Amino acid sequence: MKRVLVTGGTIFVSKYIAEHFVLKGDEVYVMNRNTHPQLPGTKLIEGDKTKPLPQLSGIGFDLVVAVNIYTGSEMKNLLDVLDGNFGDIIFISSSAVYPETTELPFSVSDPVGKNTIWGDYGLNKIEAEKELLRRYPGAYILRPPYFYGKYQCIYREAFVFDCAERNMPFHIPEDGSMPLQFYNVSDLCRFIDKLTETKPEKNIYNVGNKAVADINTYAEICYSAAGVKLEKIYVDSTHNQRSYFPFHKYSYYLDVADQYELIPDTVSLYDGIMEEYKYYKAHKDEVFRHDRYFDYLRNVLSK
Repeated sequence: MKRVLVTGGTIFVSKYIAEHFVLKGDEVYVMNRNTHPQLPGTKLIEGDKTKPLPQLSGIGFDLVVAVNIYTGSEMKNLLDVLDGNFGDIIFISSSAVYPETTELPFSVSDPVGKNTIWGDYGLNKIEAEKELLRRYPGAYILRPPYFYGKYQCIYREAFVFDCAERNMPFHIPEDGSMPLQFYNVSDLCRFIDKLTETKPEKNIYNVGNKAVADINTYAEICYSAAGVKLEKIYVDSTHNQRSYFPFHKYSYYLDVADQYELIPDTVSLYDGIMEEYKYYKAHKDEVFRHDRYFDYLRNVLSK
């Protein structure tokens, strides 16, 4: 049994990770502000990562998974309170650290820098990475594309499911060929386990599905999960894509070959979406919806 600390632990990725270790029988601590219901089986360390964190009274951890750490100062606050009293530490960073002008696919050997699509979010993740590596050069850093799966709290798949269940046609930007790269949260947990088991010397990884899907395929899978025939309406570039579609107009994908050397398979987008739809069906009242998508569809695109 390991003693594991997960920062966050109440929403989407961090909640799934915490649950993963609870189900394995580990002793799981979560660190958050206690503003959401806590996951059963976890032990709460209440604190605000934007401020100096509470003392841990000498608690040591076999593994720390830093999920909802977004800035260098937040990373500093976490590392200060941990004071080196842990075995492995894994930081869930972001592919937003790569400038959008970088040649595809993005590789961990590529320089990091400002990405104008993601702005300060990417820059802040870079500072968090730097702070971690400055103090713990052997720490593991993971750079994912779009997460999806159980506990999804971003209005992406659920938006497409909502459209399908309303028997609406789906509005697709331009010709629908823009690539999207995904990563199921279950694969993230499998990879975290593999890192802690094998402790590879390489410590920065791009993670994600090797297979890249375009918008057409993504919409088709989501509608198929809902059991609804997809009718596509293509929308020209005079309309802001983010007004009616839950992804930025941003084509990118990552080189994830190093990840596949450690875990040679990942959940297919089809299987992952099918599983997420089951969760959506059982938790519709918990979806964080944005009316602005439907307002734009109704007031602009339907006229």
